Amino acid sequence: MGNEFKALKPELINDNVFKLIGSDWMLVTAGTVGKFNAMTASWGGFGYLWNKNICICVVRPNRYTFEFIEKAADFTLSFFEEKYRDVLSFYGTNSGRDVDKMKGTGITAQEGADGTVHFQEAKLYLECRKIYFQDLDPKNFIDPKIATNYSAGDYHRMYIGEITGCFSKE
Repeated sequence: MGNEFKALKPELINDNVFKLIGSDWMLVTAGTVGKFNAMTASWGGFGYLWNKNICICVVRPNRYTFEFIEKAADFTLSFFEEKYRDVLSFYGTNSGRDVDKMKGTGITAQEGADGTVHFQEAKLYLECRKIYFQDLDPKNFIDPKIATNYSAGDYHRMYIGEITGCFSKE
């Protein structure tokens, strides 16, 4: 695998997207290189909606990243090789309010052409422009078991992002 990112059409992503998100995890990042936050996520999806390649990610309002994604027009999703599992665990269990995650992990933030932030160590990253959001409403859970994910009542905000850039090292 090379060290430089190359533009890739999202349709040409070789990874199994269910594994990529659900078990490999990703960093959701919003802000600028001067001030940003990233968090680990393992819920989301990719698809085609409104004649656009899109991603779906969900962020709880109590997460520090929520403040950044709310203010930003764009965000990124960064995906890593398994050897970065400890980094993803750190980003998922520590808040940027309390800890400098960059110092705690040693990964390198980079600015994309659109001003977003991704990580040099990622194997794949997507630049996404927010085009829709919706707060999850427990009254709309058809399967009542879903509510067990929200014992604290901290329902996610769902964001749909148009994938405006896709970059891979493979």
